Amino acid sequence: MKVLLASASPRRRELLKKIFNEFDAATYPADENYKGATPEATVKEIALRKLAAVPDPERYDIVIASDTLVYADGKYYGKPHDEEEAGAMLGELSGRAHEVYSAVAVNYRGKVAVAVDSTKVVFRDLTEDDIACYVNDYECLDKAGAYAIQDGVTVERYVGSYDNVVGLPTEKLRSLLDGMIGDDRNAKD
Repeated sequence: MKVLLASASPRRRELLKKIFNEFDAATYPADENYKGATPEATVKEIALRKLAAVPDPERYDIVIASDTLVYADGKYYGKPHDEEEAGAMLGELSGRAHEVYSAVAVNYRGKVAVAVDSTKVVFRDLTEDDIACYVNDYECLDKAGAYAIQDGVTVERYVGSYDNVVGLPTEKLRSLLDGMIGDDRNAKD
C-alpha cells in the first residue's frame, strides 16, 4: 500500500514508523491561519487543510496529515515566530497545566476521516534562566507551545497520549485506519 505523510516533521515521521514500514513524506503549503471556536475545531480544520493541500492524493492509497496546538486558559499556542515569542510562551506555561490537541486526517482512496486527541500536560516551574537556556539550547521554533515533551526538560507530568504531545496521535490514527481499511494495509503487528 502506498502511503504519504503530508508533513515535514521528523517527529511525525518517526511516530508513523510505529504503524507503517514504508511511506513517503512531503509537505505542501496550506493556510494554517485559522482559529475555530474550540481547540478541537481548530486542529481539525488545519489538519483537513493540510490534507487538501496535497496536489496528487490519487497517487497514494493513504494520505495522512496532522496538526497540533497547545491551549491554556482560552489562549492558543502554536509555533512561535521567534525566540522572544518562544520565551514568552514558555514563561506563560511554566508551572501550569495545559492541554495539547492534535488532529489527524486521513484520505483513504478518496474517503476522508479525521480524529482529535487531547492530552493534559503539567509544566515544571521554569526560572528565567531555565527559559533562556531552553530557547538557546533546544529547537523550539518549530513546535507548538515552543517545547518538545521528548526533551525531558519542561514537562513534569502528563495524562493521556505521549504521541499526541509529540505531534501525531498514533492511537487515533490506528483507530481511523482500522475503521477505514481494516487489516488491508502494510502495517506492523
